[in-house]
Amino acid sequence: MRRLMFLAIALALLLPVAAVSAQTTHTVTRGQTLYSIAQRYGITVADILSANPWIGSGNVIHAGNQLVIPVPGQPAGPAPQPGQPAPATQEVRHTVAPGEYLSQIGQRYGVSYIDIINRNNISNPDVLHVGTVLIIPGVVADTTPPPGPTGEQPQPSSEVRHTVARGEYLGLIAERYGVLVADILRRNNISNPDLVYPGTVLIIPGVVAAPAPADAPPAPVNVPAIGGGFALGGQALSFAWPHHMHAARMTWVKRQVRYHAGDNAANVRGVIDQAHGAGFRVLLSVVGEPGQMAGNPSGYISEFANFLGGVASLGPDAIEVWNEQNIDREWPGGQIGPQAYTSMLSQAWNAIKGANANVMVISGAPAPTGYFGGCSGGGCDDLPFIRGMAAAGAANYMDCVGIHYNEGILSPDARSGDPRGSSGHYTRYYSRMFETYASVFPGKPLCFTEIGYLSGEGYGPLPASFAWAANVTVANQAAWLGRAVTLARNSGRVRLFIVWNVDATRYDSDPQAGFAIVRPGGDCPACGHLAAAMA
Repeated sequence: MRRLMFLAIALALLLPVAAVSAQTTHTVTRGQTLYSIAQRYGITVADILSANPWIGSGNVIHAGNQLVIPVPGQPAGPAPQPGQPAPATQEVRHTVAPGEYLSQIGQRYGVSYIDIINRNNISNPDVLHVGTVLIIPGVVADTTPPPGPTGEQPQPSSEVRHTVARGEYLGLIAERYGVLVADILRRNNISNPDLVYPGTVLIIPGVVAAPAPADAPPAPVNVPAIGGGFALGGQALSFAWPHHMHAARMTWVKRQVRYHAGDNAANVRGVIDQAHGAGFRVLLSVVGEPGQMAGNPSGYISEFANFLGGVASLGPDAIEVWNEQNIDREWPGGQIGPQAYTSMLSQAWNAIKGANANVMVISGAPAPTGYFGGCSGGGCDDLPFIRGMAAAGAANYMDCVGIHYNEGILSPDARSGDPRGSSGHYTRYYSRMFETYASVFPGKPLCFTEIGYLSGEGYGPLPASFAWAANVTVANQAAWLGRAVTLARNSGRVRLFIVWNVDATRYDSDPQAGFAIVRPGGDCPACGHLAAAMA
């Protein structure tokens, strides 16, 4: 009997030890984010936030911070700070305000919008009415964060002023600063987003003032290639419809970042954190200013590569190095050429991989065209351009080959029959576009960083320069995107398929909204086709 009592006491003493063993400690290293750490341990960002109440509302962590990591499947309370009781969790109630959507509400409370859907038995996440009261599960009761364990205070948000330049629009400005278009509209009392002109001064709310990243160490040229299976994503301009993207089974989001000489890479942190917080991997398409490059190409390219290294240290999942570098809209006129671009790509590769070898490097996708009749400093057709890249050794400086396809008016199964002039040109057809790039870079996976079908349905006549798509319906767009995903998956060569685009609203001389899968009224006919193709 005494022996049994001893065993019972011993077991009782061991029970607290078992509870403690249900958590571990992680030291944050340079380039890590809450999202990447959560993925490493198989938990969610909300789990980390609950176990580490000192993390501020901006989810800012720094190299050297100590995080408590709960072990999956075993409940472990957060480690209390010295002299303070452990915070209790509770379910709070949130009343939906005008303009709010589920992923935005989830980000506010540090929980997954999927958890909100499940907790509230929401059958249709697209229907969320103002005034609806939502139960937010697993929120830490005490939301006032004490100083972090290293003595660092959460970084304050600030408001900056931005003067609209020629060619800029609200989606691009919001991407640059990592904020929502809706936030800019509210802060500046803008009722009509189309009435934003060059010279307008905008107040940009909620920009995190973060220090510049440390200099990247010398980078090895040879690092393991980034692998992985087929993945689907979409380019988002305002990122206002993540629930549609999830419904389409997209796991990636593409955001474009434009580099201006002297920019701080830390300004991109918000874009990355927003995407990761909504449950997406993020591809950053980083492009610079041709006018700034023209006077001093070598100096500008060196600065651009250093900027990319700083961005890589923030933990994006992929970086596309420039955009449509074969035309004078995106590269200085007179200086266009595959050798010049490959020189940039090599410096970018070294800077990115030196800062974070886990970032996938995608070559800039040339504009698909036969307009130039060859290749010269004033512009190049995409086929001679990629052949020139291959001859210059570009395959050594990329994980994936960037491709754009956005002029189709036939099913992706078609290989002929386009009614326009030059109907035999490969850029008219998805399958021939795929085969062309696959043959030039036989040892590399392909990344469609922009693929879409234009339809003016719901918007009115297309501008004259885009009238070639006048007969494409929204039903065509939806079905063709779904079929293209199926073909890309089955090919075994496509790593990434980014739909251009999710949510553009601009419809003028550049009818971006006609490519959008979210149509006027907020529905997404293509989402079902994409989800079926990914099933």
